[in-house]
Parts: sequence; structure tokens; C-alpha cells
Amino acid sequence: MSFNPSAGEWKPSASAGEWKPPSASSKPLFDARPPMPDGRPPFDAAPPTKPPFDASKPVFDARPPFDAAPPTKPAFDAAPPTKPKFDAAPPTKPAFDARPPVSVGISSKPTSISSIGSKSASINSKKATASISSIGASISSKPAPAPAPAPSAMEEDEDAIDENDPLFVAVLKIAGGDKVKAMKMVGDPDSLMQYPEVVKILEETAGDGSEEDLTAGVSSMDIDDSKPSATPVAMEEEEVAIEEVTDEGDPREHLNLVFIGHVDAGKSTLSGNILYLTDNVDKRTIERYEREAKDRNRESWFLAFIMDTNEEERAKGKTVEVGRAYFDTEVKRYTILDAPGHKNYVPNMIMGASQADVGVLVISARKGEFEAGFEKGGQSREHAMLCKTLGISHMVVVINKMDDPTVNWSKERFDECVTKLRPFLKSCGYMIKKEVKFIPISGLSGANVKDEVDPAACPWWKKSCAAKENNTDKPTLLQLFDSLVISGREASASVRIPLLDRYTDRGTIAMGKVESGTVRQGQKVIIMPTRQQFKIEGVWANEKPVACARPGENVLIKIGGASVEEIQKGYVVCSKEDPCRAVDKIIASIALVDLPDTLPVFSAGTTAIFHCQCVEEECTVSQIFETTNHKGVVTKNASFAKVGMKVVVKLDIARSIPCDTYDNAPFLGRFTLRNEGKTIAIGKIIKLPPKKV
Repeated sequence: MSFNPSAGEWKPSASAGEWKPPSASSKPLFDARPPMPDGRPPFDAAPPTKPPFDASKPVFDARPPFDAAPPTKPAFDAAPPTKPKFDAAPPTKPAFDARPPVSVGISSKPTSISSIGSKSASINSKKATASISSIGASISSKPAPAPAPAPSAMEEDEDAIDENDPLFVAVLKIAGGDKVKAMKMVGDPDSLMQYPEVVKILEETAGDGSEEDLTAGVSSMDIDDSKPSATPVAMEEEEVAIEEVTDEGDPREHLNLVFIGHVDAGKSTLSGNILYLTDNVDKRTIERYEREAKDRNRESWFLAFIMDTNEEERAKGKTVEVGRAYFDTEVKRYTILDAPGHKNYVPNMIMGASQADVGVLVISARKGEFEAGFEKGGQSREHAMLCKTLGISHMVVVINKMDDPTVNWSKERFDECVTKLRPFLKSCGYMIKKEVKFIPISGLSGANVKDEVDPAACPWWKKSCAAKENNTDKPTLLQLFDSLVISGREASASVRIPLLDRYTDRGTIAMGKVESGTVRQGQKVIIMPTRQQFKIEGVWANEKPVACARPGENVLIKIGGASVEEIQKGYVVCSKEDPCRAVDKIIASIALVDLPDTLPVFSAGTTAIFHCQCVEEECTVSQIFETTNHKGVVTKNASFAKVGMKVVVKLDIARSIPCDTYDNAPFLGRFTLRNEGKTIAIGKIIKLPPKKV
């Protein structure tokens, strides 16, 4: 098709051939338009300013000549049918909208409301709301036929309901005889629980014993994280759960051992070797640790890998978190707490020592290592002092690495270490002859740990034991542990469990140590300082479920109805009848042991971190009542104090903490003050504010 400007008309080109009208079966052009009345083409054709198109190529949007008769109506523009099939009106009750039955396998015959309510109430009275939901669903469970229009829901309900059913009669009475309103109320079961007569009927019809399979299935799927309810059925379920655990625990006495000391003294190696020698670690595991330590060029670390499970700890050879492990002998059961020795992790060490009954101070006898750990700034001194502050009454001083070539089981080196340690431990408050024991060992080879050292290597130790020169006549470390006697454990006293941590596992699980009293399943307790009451739903001692736990046990307790936010580290679980105090001001007697370089004197306004059992809070010295120097001179209302003085002060704590006086509960009355990474004071609480009436 080409255009002749002189003639002003379109003519078919020779190459394109003569144009023919489209057939009826061909698809019309999407933009075909009829010609204009005056003969002009459908568009306003103006002479092209550019050269005309190549006539040899067909134009992509070729249009018919102006004299061609246009189709009366293109096929695609045909008017749609008056009512297409897809727009057909839906049936009044489609099949897919029919309500399904409540449960497969239950008879589809109309069921009485009371029988369904009784079956639901037998499951759990706390699920009474869900029971009435099943009533409403059962009422409307009659399936609708398809594809014919189904009857209305009201008609189904009227057919399915037994009007003589006691529960429906009660609902009809509440609705004032209005059957339509009663049907709507049955469809909303949550609103029915506010009427006592409905609850009473459910309780009276509970426990008919039918549909046991459905009841058992619903009970097994239930996970109840709500707070304990006072309903009788809930109490019965809890009592049944309590009866399931009848184990009263191992009758052997339990001791918590915390291994403390300077960095690289051998604490983790000694702990791992004790587990290996007591058959708590198999030979294959030890061989794997040996290969791993050899790959790291640290062949002597393989025993430490038993306790140091963290990759960071293994790479650096430094314990960061407090390791925990268990072993036992024929006489007692033990929990090992492997505390970190680096000064940056002293707060973690305090956390571990707060759970311990016996402190194991590991000292390296190697030349230079003992001096580094015991001089000012060494962790051996600080750890020993913290243990006494945290209530550890027995200290076993282990002189480790006696098999080192620089020592070679030398009695002179052993006596040198003991001579320097005695006066320091006495200054910390230990009675040397009664509370401190000294023993030489080799943590790597196991000499004097379980089996006595070879007399050929150490001929003097057997004579020393016989003479009790080091406050013990036991030749090995494990025998020494078995001979220790811990006093002050009162199983009949009020329950006190300082909490170390908590986590969620189908409820809130709290971790702590029973300091006094006996905790049992089903016991009601108060959490201080929030004063919230909960019920103990489960007790685990050494990760084994038990019916009760006595003082000295490290326990896991499941606190029913408590969220993770309601249980925090440092809280104390107490007996409901006699909870401890929660205060933010105390009067205490402290001993200043050190001060940071930026704090030359201790005075009113001094701030520090207050550590009491697992509590860590900021505190401020608000008043100094008196000071006592090393000569015994007492100064009333002193304005400041220096290192070495004993001071009676008033402390303001940032938040209320659970505590008690030292005379009443020593484990809640001891504390430590730390500032700028140093322990500056140790003390005890001597007075609390009066109780508010």
C-alpha cells in the first residue's frame, strides 16, 4: 500500500498485491476504523516530512483502503450476554459453607447438651469454656446436603437440640424464654460461663465416663501455661502429678565444690581428671580430647577439655563460664563448679562460689606461678577472700603441679607455699586448724587425687599425714572430701532458694541451691522481692526428678504460672508462711581490703557494685557511723575510712533486694563491694529497716 501525494489517494503497491476484505473467520484488526465521510483515510494523513517507507516491505500496521466497506461490528466488540455463566447467582447455602461435624467417629445423631457438657467437664474444669465451644459446634454439626441449598443454621440447631436437656432449659430460662436468643447464647459459649447455674450443671454432669478416647486425646495435646487455678479439678490433676514422683532423692550427703585460683593454676585439668578417675568420662572421649589438644599444640590441655566445652575456652585455654559436673563416691555425692581464674571474669566466679559448700583453692607450685598468683593483684588472694565472704566455711588448699621438673615433689617448696598462705587465709576469717586443709597433688598425672603418690617420688607425705602436719590425716584428695562435715543445714527451717538463672521449657524453670528448708512438689511459695505467690510443679536434683530436695542440693524447680519476666536472677524462693525481707537500705559492718587508684579514701557518696548471693546492684554509701583501725581505736561519725579499717556504714541500694541479717540467715547476710574491677570491701548485714505496718 502506498500513498500518492499528487493524487491524494491510496493505492495498493505491486509488491504487496491487491487488498482483500478480511474473511469472517479471520481476526479483525484491533484498531480497524471506518473511513471518513469525505473519503479521507481513517487518520489525518499529512504528507510525510521524511522519505516514504520502503514499499518492498509490508507496513506492520497496514490498514484497509478508504473505499473498503468496514465490518459492521468486529467480533471482539460483540456485546456480552445478558448474564454470563460465571456471574450466575450462587446458591443460598453452598456446599463448601456447610459446617463440619465436631469430631470424626462420633455419632452424627442429635446429642444432648448435658452429655456433651459432662464429657468436656471431665477433661478439665479449666477448659469449661472450650467444652461449651464444643457444645455450640455439636449443635451445628448437622451437615448440609450438596449441591442443593442447605437449611439455615437456626433450623439445624432446632433439629439437633433436645429441648428437655437441663443445660438448654437453663439457657432458655436465662434468655427469658426467647428460643432464638437462647440459640445465640449457646453459639457463644464464652458468655455462658458467667452464669453460676450453667457452671453448676456442667460440674454435676461431669465424669460420665463416655468417649474416653476423645478425652484422653484432648488431655495429651493440652499445654497449659496459665497461672494455677483454684478450681477443684486442677488441684486433683496436680496432686496426681505429685504422686507420680516418689523418689525422695539419694540419701548420701551432697557437697558443692568450687575450684578457684589464679589463671593457669590447673583448675580445669584437676576437675577433668577427677571425673576421669571416678569413671564419669569414658576412655574413647579422652582419646578424642588428646587428639584435639595435640592438633592445637597443647598436649597437656586434654583433661581441661572435659570441663571447658566452649570453643573460645579451648582455643585460649581460659575458663569463662562456670563449668558444672557431677561425681560421687561411696560416702557422698559431689557437684564440681569450675570457676574462671581471670580477673575479667570475677563476677562469674562469684556466681559459682555462691552455690558452693567447699572451696578448693588450686595453687601452682611451679617457680614464678605461685608468686604471680599470690602477690597483689593475683587472683589467688581475691578468690580466697571472696569465698569466705560468700559463706564457704571449708577451704581445701591444693598445691598443684608438684611433679613439675622445677619442683619434683620438693617438701621445701610445699612448705614455702603453705607458710605464705596461712597468715593470709587467717586474715580472711578462716580458722586454720579447723577449716583449712593442705595437700600436694599432680592434677595432670592424678597423683594424690584418687590414689596415693608413689612413696619413691614423695617419701615425706605419708609421715606428714600421720602427724597431721597439714590439718589432715587423709592421704588423697577424694578421701579428704569424704571426711569433711558441713554443719548448719536445717531441713525443717523455712525454705530459702536463691535463684541463679531461669529458662523456659514448657513452663518457667528456675535454677538455684537450697540453702535451708525442704522444697517439695505442690508446695506454695513466695518469690521475693516481688511477693508473688506460685506453686512448685516439679523438682529436679542433679537433673533427676525427685519429690523433694533438702539443703545443699542444686535444684531445678518448675514454677507454675510464672513467666520468665517474673523470675529473675537474684530472686529468692521462700516459704509462704515466712518469707525473707526485701529492702533497699541496710546497715552493715564492712572491712576495707583495697581501693582503686582513683579512690584514695572511702567516704559518704562512694559508689560500688553490691554482690549478695546472686544479686548484683549498684549501691551508695550514705553515712559512716564509726571506723575501727588496726590498733582497735574507734572513731564515731568519721568522715572517711582507709584500707585496713573496719567500718559500720549505711548503704542505699538502687533497687529492693531479698536479704536478711547475718545472725538470722548468714547466706543472705554476707556481701561484697566491688569497684573498677576490684574487690574493695567484704561485709555482713547487721540491721534492716523496721517492717512497715
